[in-house]
Amino acid sequence: MATELGLRNVAFEVDDLQAVVDRLAADGYGLVGGIGRYEHIWRMAYVRGPDGIIVSLAENIG
Repeated sequence: MATELGLRNVAFEVDDLQAVVDRLAADGYGLVGGIGRYEHIWRMAYVRGPDGIIVSLAENIG
């Protein structure tokens, strides 16, 4: 919950977003939504990680 104390999300920049998403899927972690773009500069994806933490992944394409 947004009102609870503690870590809720973490973000990482990656070099190859699709490869990271594929590797995480093989380990049982699924996407929250799909892979998207932000301002023609970033490809982004969100994965639900350990303990329900949302992991944001971003690849610079600009």
